[in-house]
Amino acid sequence: MDGVRITSVTIPTATPSPTPSDHLVHADPLPAADSGISATYEVTNSGGRALTYTVLFDFTTDSGAVMGNHSETVRSVAPGTTKRGTVRLGALAPGSSQISRIKVAQVTRVPAAEAPPAPGVCPPSGIRLTNDDGDAAMGLRVVGLRLENCGKRDYALDGYPRLELLDDDLAPVRGVQIFHGSGGISTGSGFDDPARPLVLKPGQSAVSGLMWRNLTEYGTAVNVPYVRVRAKEGAAPVTVTPHLDLGTTGKLAVRAWTREAS
Repeated sequence: MDGVRITSVTIPTATPSPTPSDHLVHADPLPAADSGISATYEVTNSGGRALTYTVLFDFTTDSGAVMGNHSETVRSVAPGTTKRGTVRLGALAPGSSQISRIKVAQVTRVPAAEAPPAPGVCPPSGIRLTNDDGDAAMGLRVVGLRLENCGKRDYALDGYPRLELLDDDLAPVRGVQIFHGSGGISTGSGFDDPARPLVLKPGQSAVSGLMWRNLTEYGTAVNVPYVRVRAKEGAAPVTVTPHLDLGTTGKLAVRAWTREAS
């Protein structure tokens, strides 16, 4: 899937295995703290620029039921090159059924220079921008953005993050209205709080957010897998992967930066 391929699977003999193949390795049983289930994989970049990949692997039964998953990030894969790695399930959840397969469930790819930093790493800009997994209720979706000043200088913000919506090929998505504030999508959400200038001292953080409704009525549904975010005009871009399923509403609300509570 999208340049990611599983090359071999290891399943301990204590776990029933799928039909034998040349690429299946049977390992000795391990303690319950480690299932011993793993897969080797390779990531090949056939594009024209360096990309950072995030790959979600599903560990399933013969029937396809997912008993666990694990995400791996492979950074800075240069054009025309392949990187290899191993994904391990670790401990099985209590009551899990027997696992016999591992598959690539999802692949996201962002320009290596725009990838969110690894945990604990401060980029050269001194500003670390990330997104959360989001929240959903009654068709309303909210994804949070967090900006941390991990550098050594004060950082001034001037209102709202700048956004560029991108499709699977990292090309601009057209036809979506981006509102500063709630845009009438939902009231009482804090999205209509006025924007105020603020300065982040080293170690301080600010939060913003994206809000939309996943409603499908008339027209073509719009899905936005990637969002290129600039903390402010002229800031270095960071491409995040909130997977905006906008339905047919064509509306996306943006909340102003506010200081994160200590």
